[in-house]
Amino acid sequence: MALSRRRFFQGAGALTLLAGRLPVPALAQPAPAGDIPPILLVHGNGDHAALWMTTLWRMESNGVPRERMAAINFTDPLARADDKVEQAGRSSTEDQRRALAEAVRELKQSSGAARIALVGNSRGGNAIRNTIKNGGGDDISHAVLCGTPNHGVYASDDGLGNEFNGRGPFLRGLNDGDSEVTAGTAFLTLRSDGLDKYAQADGRFIGKPGTPTNVTTEGPALKGATNLVLGAVDHRETAYHPRAFREIYRFVAGREPSRIEIVPETAVRLSGLVTGTPGGVPTNRPVPGAVVDIYRVSAETGERLGGPLHSSQTGADGRWGPAQVAPSWPLEFVLTSPDAVTTHIYRSPFPRSSEIVHLRAARPMLPADAGAGAIVLMSRPRGYFGLPRDIVLFDGKEPSDVKSGVPTDAVTTLRLAAAEVGRPVAAIFNAERIVMRAWPASENRIAVAELTY
Repeated sequence: MALSRRRFFQGAGALTLLAGRLPVPALAQPAPAGDIPPILLVHGNGDHAALWMTTLWRMESNGVPRERMAAINFTDPLARADDKVEQAGRSSTEDQRRALAEAVRELKQSSGAARIALVGNSRGGNAIRNTIKNGGGDDISHAVLCGTPNHGVYASDDGLGNEFNGRGPFLRGLNDGDSEVTAGTAFLTLRSDGLDKYAQADGRFIGKPGTPTNVTTEGPALKGATNLVLGAVDHRETAYHPRAFREIYRFVAGREPSRIEIVPETAVRLSGLVTGTPGGVPTNRPVPGAVVDIYRVSAETGERLGGPLHSSQTGADGRWGPAQVAPSWPLEFVLTSPDAVTTHIYRSPFPRSSEIVHLRAARPMLPADAGAGAIVLMSRPRGYFGLPRDIVLFDGKEPSDVKSGVPTDAVTTLRLAAAEVGRPVAAIFNAERIVMRAWPASENRIAVAELTY
């Protein structure tokens, strides 16, 4: 059935930022063991576990114990062009199925639960369906598929080997039969009301403007599932928006969440992985020998307030940390990785602890960067910039490289003259505001304002 809930929360950041201005609400009591199944979160194509950070924080703020949740980090998160043809740095549907099955086994073992819930965004939903249908259904109580292209990003006789082709063998195998879900597991699909770039009738969002995709905005829905329309959310927001959190929680827990806002902790510990992009391909392979330095910075100027709070070098496992910070501190992460640009990552305060503060170096210098004194980026990993839906201001202006209409862009770039090196640059997305400093490009440095919400 299709249920339409179109009321849209304007800006995920507004809900969390309010928590710092109003009296902090009491944390919900932990749910009784077994009341809510353990939850395993599954990221999408090219992404990593860190995208689920705010979801985990919201779950914890509703009393779900941290140790009963996990977020998988696929080693090679990008899909192959042809699922059956090996491709360096990319994974097949079978690679993902095996990795997810192992993560399910580990969470069941650590939690002692007989069954767990799976929640996936985009390609992560493909891995969930494949795992459940091909031998793992007895382990899974609930499956939530957020923006998953269940009937393809396109459906064509061209490129039948592609995982995202609705006419290809992979999706036809998953969708075969009167019901498109596996009996014994409760399925929920979450989709956008027209703003998901991978559920569009025209192929312009996959590089084929004017060519019909033969899919519609209803492509993520499944026969036999509860199918819910969230409203004007984009492809990633179907999973990471507070609106999506509410539906994920109430489906898995069987009741409304007691709150949507994130409750801050008094002390925050941060750690994560440094991962690489060999040949420009995003992977979750660890980078040894990378140095992570963390500074507290001014919310108004981006200037450092004292020396480093933390400094560590990654070993073979690529892990950095842990670092101790306060939940009210804006931070600058300086990532120095072998053979990569030095990346200054500016972040809003972390209200709660996290072990998935995963870091990747910024993209390398491009020909278009030649002659620039400084390169600064504004990045939104958990969604896209939607104009005119969102307030998007970069250094006081609406970015010219962000397209209006269906949200498609998650990064915007600003190039500054040499005389502007060192000055503050403000990045604003709805209620979230990050101020960074412009570092000299001549020193192979790039600054990034990475939005949390």
